Amino acid sequence: MATETTPVTPTGDVGNPRADAVYRKIKWRILPLLVVCYVVAFIDRSNIGFAKLEFSTDLGFSDAVFGLGASLFYLGYVLFEVPSNLMLHKVGARKTFLRIMVPWGLVSAVSAFMVSPGHFYAVRFLLGVFEAGFFPGVLLYLSYWIPSKRRASTSAIFLSAMAISGIVGGPVSGGIMDGMDGLWGLDGWQWVFLVEGLPACLLGVVVYFVLSDSPESAHWLTADERRLVAAEVERDRPTGEKVPHSYGAALRSGRFWGLAALGFSIMTSTSGLFLWLPTILKDAGSLSVAQIGLLSAVPFVVAVVVQYLNARHSDRTQERRMHAGVFAMVGTAGWLLLPLAADTTWLALVVLTVIAVGTMGAMGPFWSMPAALLRGTAAAGGIATITAFAGIGNLLTPTITGWLSSTTGTQAYNQLLYGAILGAGALVMFLLIRPARAEGTV
Repeated sequence: MATETTPVTPTGDVGNPRADAVYRKIKWRILPLLVVCYVVAFIDRSNIGFAKLEFSTDLGFSDAVFGLGASLFYLGYVLFEVPSNLMLHKVGARKTFLRIMVPWGLVSAVSAFMVSPGHFYAVRFLLGVFEAGFFPGVLLYLSYWIPSKRRASTSAIFLSAMAISGIVGGPVSGGIMDGMDGLWGLDGWQWVFLVEGLPACLLGVVVYFVLSDSPESAHWLTADERRLVAAEVERDRPTGEKVPHSYGAALRSGRFWGLAALGFSIMTSTSGLFLWLPTILKDAGSLSVAQIGLLSAVPFVVAVVVQYLNARHSDRTQERRMHAGVFAMVGTAGWLLLPLAADTTWLALVVLTVIAVGTMGAMGPFWSMPAALLRGTAAAGGIATITAFAGIGNLLTPTITGWLSSTTGTQAYNQLLYGAILGAGALVMFLLIRPARAEGTV
């Protein structure tokens, strides 16, 4: 049954010079480090898309083996995501992020020494276990610092890490594979895992010493600034009988399931783009690994600009639903058109850019919605559950698409499946989350 969103009373602080200065100070303190961490996380998660160009041949892995291994990352991710976020709510972000980042960096680096499908499956599962909780943890962490009226553009800056990882990850991975192949007896794909995995360990330690768990413990803010942030964040939290305060209440809310549907589809589309983009470009023409790496950055360069502009407009208008849903439909159109463009390099690149723009453009407005509709443990568990559902999509679809690719000998059915998932998620969200009759954040 469709439900209406609950409007949040405006605080009036957007455009207030004093408040603007405080939030700029906060963003400059916490966002650059979090963005760098998530760039590293997403590169470590998705660099198998490039490494696959070589290790599939070296180790004799089929697309089905690759798809299953890619899926197992999300099995570990789904199982440990909600407990991790609930723990962050209790023990704080610094300890949680340290616990997450050091083991994930070590496991990512150890992937360089896999020699069998069993090894591949094990390291991907463990990478998911250790990385679980970082993404929803940051979203929850940002809700402690930034009122919902400012959160779409703030979330978009953090989420730009996905596009940035695509911009730098492709060329860097391609350059490592070309330039370091054979060094010290290791193949290029092994160096990709080693070079790109270990920075997470160092960053985990940096995060522990640089970040503060909450505004109340941030000694780099003045007492007046801490009071301003605490008051605004508290006053901007959603209120009303329909707003879930407990995790169980969130699971009984139609709005929650509308969020879960769109989160599932957006993150599934993102995973598909990162996993299969190098293969799509390889199949479209005779390109070297280095050329594929450079071209793969193009969709993400465009996407990171559009992502921020859409989120900033969403903050200005205080509308989230259409800003997220319409862009998801743009990404859907791209996936459905991709089979028609897959044989021509430049045309495939244009359509891949449309997919990246649509998928990532939706993220800033979308990820500002859960904290605007949930609070307390409902927000902590709900945000993690939404990303866990996204993980379920990423658990299932790589296995299915790997099997489809191996069975049919074409990527076309994969691309149609991703388009159907993204479009269906947007439609469910539109049905279950109706626009508020009064001015609000959704």
